[in-house]
Amino acid sequence: MKRDIESKLKSLNSRRSGADRLGEISLESISEVLAKSLKSESYTKRSPSQKHTQYVLGAMQEVDPDYTKISLEEADRVGNQLKKGLEKKDITVEFRIQGSVAANLHIRGVSDVDILTLDSRYHRYSTEGSKAKQGSYKNPVSYNTLDSLVLLRKESETILESAFPAAKVKTDGPKAINLTGGSLRRPVDVVPANWFDTDEYQDTNSESDRGVEILDKSVPVRILNMPFKHIFKISQRDALALGGLKKAIRLVKNVKADAEVDGAKIELSSFDIASAIWHSDITALTVGIANELAILAETTRFLDLLTRNRSWAQGLKVPDGSRVIFDSEKKWEALTLLSLEMDDISERVSREQKAALQFGPLSIEARTKILRESYIPDFQ
Repeated sequence: MKRDIESKLKSLNSRRSGADRLGEISLESISEVLAKSLKSESYTKRSPSQKHTQYVLGAMQEVDPDYTKISLEEADRVGNQLKKGLEKKDITVEFRIQGSVAANLHIRGVSDVDILTLDSRYHRYSTEGSKAKQGSYKNPVSYNTLDSLVLLRKESETILESAFPAAKVKTDGPKAINLTGGSLRRPVDVVPANWFDTDEYQDTNSESDRGVEILDKSVPVRILNMPFKHIFKISQRDALALGGLKKAIRLVKNVKADAEVDGAKIELSSFDIASAIWHSDITALTVGIANELAILAETTRFLDLLTRNRSWAQGLKVPDGSRVIFDSEKKWEALTLLSLEMDDISERVSREQKAALQFGPLSIEARTKILRESYIPDFQ
């Protein structure tokens, strides 16, 4: 049974304030989060009598920058402790942030922050790249680098357990070491990896084209990822959409989160959702710079388009081009459920915007027109 909109608004506020994850942060941070959760965000003053509209407006917005700042500070803090410990073992590393926080697509005030821990003693490369063919890569290391990556993971686990004795350090994850609680103000995932110089990186020397190989310790094996290209591609199209793309992605992620509380099983990751919405109509999203509900209209339209054109949708790739997005039957089923959820909220918001249409049929075309033309003042 679906919850009413008041319950969903409470869930949205809880996610955005961090009150939904009090068990994963320090006692000091709990007090700060609870105090801040009592303050109303600006979206709560818009459309006060139109609750579904208010929910959509809130679900689009970025998390309070102060929350994001704390996440990044905690990543730095964990990184500093890890670097000191590893240097004592003659292991040098460098760090980068990846994931939703790095892309500003996170929907939680208390959001896990992913910190890549990159072994700086070596890097791997494509032998088909221009620099490789020119013989630019010299001085190969004499040891097995996979064994070295496994050792980096093992030493990192020991160091983090010692450096954060009051925190809960989970070491059973195949790719990440998860830290929560204790003195930590935010959950942190430490991901051991090494650099991989792709063909494109060897041509451009741009970090957005550089790959990382993440360790899956359960095998063990390396897995090539392109996190910086993903972030770059998302941000590039978001700029073209005048900020509308990231708003659309956050909206869908929030709708998914509440649908799952209602009992739906939507097996699409944040990465999958961002990758799918990346293909939506950027021109349509730009209308959201003035009429924000146009973002809801385009997102709903596009997800519906995907479900009605399966063969085309299943050929769409993630922004970095490494794989197709909907690469399993479970993901296709999840897309269908997510599209239905978006249809529901879209129709409810449309009817709020046109009081004369509270009852009776409402076509997709009519709904889209209403949403694209609706203007919600900053304050009412």
